[in-house]
Amino acid sequence: GKCSCGRDLSQEPTTIVSHRQEFDLPIPRLEVIEYQVVQIVCPQCGQKHQGEYPQGINAPVQYGNKVKALAVLLNNDYKLPFKKIQGLFYDLYGYSINEGTITTANQCCYENLAQTEKAIQENIIVSPAANSDESGIRCQGKLHWLHVTSTALYTYLFVHKNRGKEAIESDKSILMRLSGWSVHDCWSSYFNLDHLKHAVCGAHLLRELQALVENSSKWAVDFHFFLLKTYKTPIQDRINNRAEIEMEFKAIINQAQMEEPAPEKTGKRGKLKRTKGRNLLERLQKYKEAVLAFAFNAEVPFTNNQAERDIRPVKVKQKVSGCFRTSSGAENYARIASFISTTRKNQHNVFKELCNVFNGYS
Repeated sequence: GKCSCGRDLSQEPTTIVSHRQEFDLPIPRLEVIEYQVVQIVCPQCGQKHQGEYPQGINAPVQYGNKVKALAVLLNNDYKLPFKKIQGLFYDLYGYSINEGTITTANQCCYENLAQTEKAIQENIIVSPAANSDESGIRCQGKLHWLHVTSTALYTYLFVHKNRGKEAIESDKSILMRLSGWSVHDCWSSYFNLDHLKHAVCGAHLLRELQALVENSSKWAVDFHFFLLKTYKTPIQDRINNRAEIEMEFKAIINQAQMEEPAPEKTGKRGKLKRTKGRNLLERLQKYKEAVLAFAFNAEVPFTNNQAERDIRPVKVKQKVSGCFRTSSGAENYARIASFISTTRKNQHNVFKELCNVFNGYS
């Protein structure tokens, strides 16, 4: 260009005085790689020599491992149903990926993660403390249960038709092999595992206590305050003052005994009717050591929120995608979701790790 005075500026030196950036997406497209097998015929004897396709190239036309990894990620982690994934692929790439391709990709990923799942299990088993929970899911039109046992770095999920003892003590569960603390709610089936050290979720107790507080329960107010005060006290101070903490626990329980109505007989079978406050009081008495486990053991968390966070995604998936149509689909989800959750906890790139699974590097 020229200056207003008429001088030609095209050959003059320039200086960068500012800059701006715009981040945008490249035009999405599928990359097509063609593999060709060549043949050589020996001119002397006529014998034919022919190459081979790379491992995994099994059809005249097929999708690559990155496409499969993306489909698995969208279906399991982003909860998209098959038709939504097909629509997304068509909008981006002009190809509507076949539903069978997505199903096959999930199954292949599930099979390739078998050894990884065992490694996840072993890491949880040797952890000082592990969190457990369960949530109902719909599978083939029936109620099943998704069970979780997890830590801050590892997640293990499995599906079972039962919620309680049969599931918890099944071959799929790792609770029978845990070596540390088991943190959970007050579901009685967990307490049947006598070999474990048990810890009750403080958040569950606070919610139950708050409900009693709203119904004017005095002892619930005191116990709610006691739990939070103990939780906020530094661990070493708790350990040093264990006797005082246990005495305060006992004093509030004695107060509750006087406040809560005694159980009443109802009907001919002799069942005793209890108020919600009485039920909670009796659980606190029965499981005192588990209730106070967090207070005197640094490795025990105050809540079971870790397990609740790890199992919550399945609720979102079912709201978006509906029920699992097959039991194998539910089992595929459990193993793949365990891997994805563990990958995220360890701050690795999920898409890259799924590509590694399909490439045989998991």
